[in-house]
Amino acid sequence: MSAFGRRNGIGGMGQGARPAFGVAKPIKGGSATEKAPPAAPGGAPLPGGDQFPPLPGASPSVPPMREDAMSRLADRANAVHEQVEQNGFEASIHKIKEQVLPRLLERVDPEAAATLTKDELSEEFRPIIIEVLAELKITFNRREQFALEKVLIDELLGFGPLEELLNDPDVSDIMVNGPNQTYIEKKGKLQLAQTKFRDEQHLFQIAQRIVNQVGRRVDQTTPLADARLKDGSRVNVIVPPLSLRGTAISIRKFSEKPITIDMLKDFGSMSEKMATALKIAGACRMNVVISGGTGSGKTTMLNALSKMIDPGERVLTIEDAAELRLQQPHWLPLETRPPNLEGQGAITIGDLVKNALRMRPDRIILGEIRGAECFDLLAAMNTGHDGSMCTLHANSPRECLGRMENMILMGDIKIPKEAISRQIAESVDLIVQVKRLRDGSRRTTNITEVIGMEGDVIVTQELFKFEYLDETEDGKILGEFRASGLRPYTLEKARQFGFDQAYLEACL
Repeated sequence: MSAFGRRNGIGGMGQGARPAFGVAKPIKGGSATEKAPPAAPGGAPLPGGDQFPPLPGASPSVPPMREDAMSRLADRANAVHEQVEQNGFEASIHKIKEQVLPRLLERVDPEAAATLTKDELSEEFRPIIIEVLAELKITFNRREQFALEKVLIDELLGFGPLEELLNDPDVSDIMVNGPNQTYIEKKGKLQLAQTKFRDEQHLFQIAQRIVNQVGRRVDQTTPLADARLKDGSRVNVIVPPLSLRGTAISIRKFSEKPITIDMLKDFGSMSEKMATALKIAGACRMNVVISGGTGSGKTTMLNALSKMIDPGERVLTIEDAAELRLQQPHWLPLETRPPNLEGQGAITIGDLVKNALRMRPDRIILGEIRGAECFDLLAAMNTGHDGSMCTLHANSPRECLGRMENMILMGDIKIPKEAISRQIAESVDLIVQVKRLRDGSRRTTNITEVIGMEGDVIVTQELFKFEYLDETEDGKILGEFRASGLRPYTLEKARQFGFDQAYLEACL
């Protein structure tokens, strides 16, 4: 009798034999009468025998997924990129515009034209354009004449070739890399546009027109400028000698219709439970840091969270270039100021945060923190301004905390690192990580709580996480939003506003 209650010998297990858990099919045949395993084209047997036959259509030597990935790499290595040319109609219109524009300016008073709207100017220009076309002996049909009018008015009152892209609701980003190359982003993917400028001088004039609208300037002495358009779109301009291809303009467009958390949920950016947790976090005055990369949707998430702020609260926003559009009645936006030609008169984000504390705010929201102003924000968060929010660039919630520590250490504040970590742990409640995936979709990948300190380390716990599962044939990423099932540490704040039960159900 063995120790496991079985007899050795016949009917049990022989000496040296292993216990048999059921009947296992042998991997390879042991007798000559059994069917031979399938063979590869070269005659060698395939690994795995008939129990693990190869997938249909798969190469016997290279796994199908690896073969597909390697073919994509080969295609990318051998690709030849060609410039996109304007189609014939657009090219002819722009060519004739160059002939008509100088003659048109001779017949128009620029000061009077600047006082008219685009529609009024179009009516005034129509007979003059017909007259100029007759002088040049050019015959146009009605469609061509209408297109020429639009191009000329965009050139005089708008932003020239950029107007068409700015009016396209599907375009979310415009990136001008010199006069001959413009890229746009549609549905998260970059593509080359047909837009071209006459020359570098033409592009530089458009850039100056954009930054002059908000009282900024761009030239060789100040070759960098942040600005915004009338609709709130963010603009960055960099000119030679810093930009080697000519003037570069980057425009981040924002949706005309305010984005809400429910809309983000419908877009697939988060799950129902994540949306509920974020709504409660915004309403219960939790201090939230939104972390992510460039173009991942940090500002959009901040605007959406602002919808949950009580209408009776006074909210101040502080930014380098005002781009936040909060959905609140009592909202005062503040904007920094660059130095003048003598290098004097600059007002930084830190200056505005200190001043905002004297303006009786209920919440202080920073568009983005990049330096020592992070310490001023933390001071505001734990001195009675609960519900403050900000965005910053980081790849994960843990890196977000490390970046906040580093930004404070970059300043002139003489505080030990342990004290800085403790202040961060006491001030920040939630970190919301957003990411733009390689298929162009934007997802909320983590919602993480900051619990406190354990020794010198900031302790966090993850409430929600997006887990990658698979990828479709057309490259769309499939994944799942999962709740960790942990009791939230910030439940006490939710209880003070009566949302504790709903918050707990969302997180479990």
